[in-house]
Amino acid sequence: MFRHAYTLLLLASFFWAGNAIGGKLALGHVSPMVLNSARWAIAIIIIAAIGRSEFRKDWPVLKSRLLYIFLLGTVGFTLFNVVLYNAVRYTTVINVSIEQAAMPMFIFALNFLLFRTGVGVGQIIGFLLSVVGVALTASHGDLSTLAQLQMNFGDALMMIAVIAYSGYTVALRNKPDVHWKSLMLAMCISAFVSSIPFTMWEIAAGNAIMPTLRGYAIIAYTSLFPSIVSQIFYIRGVELIGGNRAGLFVNMIPIFGTLMSVVLLGEAFQLYHAASLLLVFGGIWLAEHSGRRRALQAG
Repeated sequence: MFRHAYTLLLLASFFWAGNAIGGKLALGHVSPMVLNSARWAIAIIIIAAIGRSEFRKDWPVLKSRLLYIFLLGTVGFTLFNVVLYNAVRYTTVINVSIEQAAMPMFIFALNFLLFRTGVGVGQIIGFLLSVVGVALTASHGDLSTLAQLQMNFGDALMMIAVIAYSGYTVALRNKPDVHWKSLMLAMCISAFVSSIPFTMWEIAAGNAIMPTLRGYAIIAYTSLFPSIVSQIFYIRGVELIGGNRAGLFVNMIPIFGTLMSVVLLGEAFQLYHAASLLLVFGGIWLAEHSGRRRALQAG
């Protein structure tokens, strides 16, 4: 059972890491906003095909929380990907991948600020280590540039995406109690609707690029794997080994993203990338270890 869960969770992280790769490969073959809208349109068709009955049963509950669900889909699905696909135009996928590792720490901070979740010294130290690691990547190995406000524009964009998705994750604690297929379909519809203004703006500005053959392939990949398959695999993994342990596999996204960036895109792996990965994952491990000890002592 454990091996099956590990396989599913590793594949989920692998496909999620491929989302940034897809955004980079899409440059010149499909514009970011067209890619985003097409991705969610196809995802709707696929999820509707497998989840229509659950959606109909859950509609009364979904209807009562439509605004909340719309905001979840807009922030977590549309805004995150709009910013990510634009970030990779200005920075490397390696940077974007490592910066995504800051999500657990931002989630930790938001939970503390909004819900006063208890924290220990180890968690605070872990949080600070992770922040330094991300800052090292964002500043391209020179922290002094942060003080001079000379951060790469793409890295700054990605930090906005990270904060947005962290907020979305924290907000999920108040999601309606419905079947995951129903929730996914509702949020994908929300994502598609909220993506339309961005696409219209891109077209009006004359920046829209209709898909080439590679563009269609990237749309197909992002629609099927990061949007749907990863979600299904992750949910099944949580069922098999529990949410706390399954959540740790999300930290594999920067590892997979970095490796794929080097192999598929030929991006250079710098010494500061290695230092950043060590700081980020060391911080996450320390915070998680401290959190588990606190939970055991409280129990």
